[in-house]
Amino acid sequence: MNQDLFKLAEQLGQVLNHKGDVLVTAESCTGGWIAELVTEVAGSSAWFDRGFVTYSNSAKIEMLGVNPDTLRQYGAVSEQTVVEMVRGALTHSHASLAVAVSGIAGPEGGTPAHPVGTVWLAWQRKHQEAVAIKKYFVGDRHQIRGQTVQCAVEECLRR
Repeated sequence: MNQDLFKLAEQLGQVLNHKGDVLVTAESCTGGWIAELVTEVAGSSAWFDRGFVTYSNSAKIEMLGVNPDTLRQYGAVSEQTVVEMVRGALTHSHASLAVAVSGIAGPEGGTPAHPVGTVWLAWQRKHQEAVAIKKYFVGDRHQIRGQTVQCAVEECLRR
C-alpha cells in the first residue's frame, strides 16, 4: 500500500467523519481501488457506505442507472457518463458524497481523440450539482490508475 495514498485516505476519513458525511464510489478504470484504499483505514465503516465497480457498460446501466443512449452517444469515457455514474451512486446508496471515475488506463484502447491516460472524474454532494473534470495521466497502466485514485481522493478532500 502506497503510504502517501493511505495518508490521503486517512485525512479524507477524518474530514468526512468530522462533518458527518458518508462516501460512495463508482469506479470503472480503477476497478475498486478507491474503495479498497479508503477501507484500509480503520473505522472507515463510519464514513464509507459502498463502492460500485462498474467496469462494463452493462454494469454502469444496471447498477448506476446510466442511460444507454448516453453511452452510445458519448462513450464510457466522457463527462456525460461520469456525471450519470456519480448521480447513480448517490441514488443507490446512503452516502452524502460520491466520486465516479471512467478512463482509459491502457496499454491499449486509446484513440487519437481519447488517448491512453484520458480519465473523467466526477464528484457530487447530495442535493448539489455534479462537478466533472477531464485529466490526462501518463505512465503505464498501474501508474495511470494510481494517479486517478490519488486525484479522486484529493478532490474529495477539497469538496
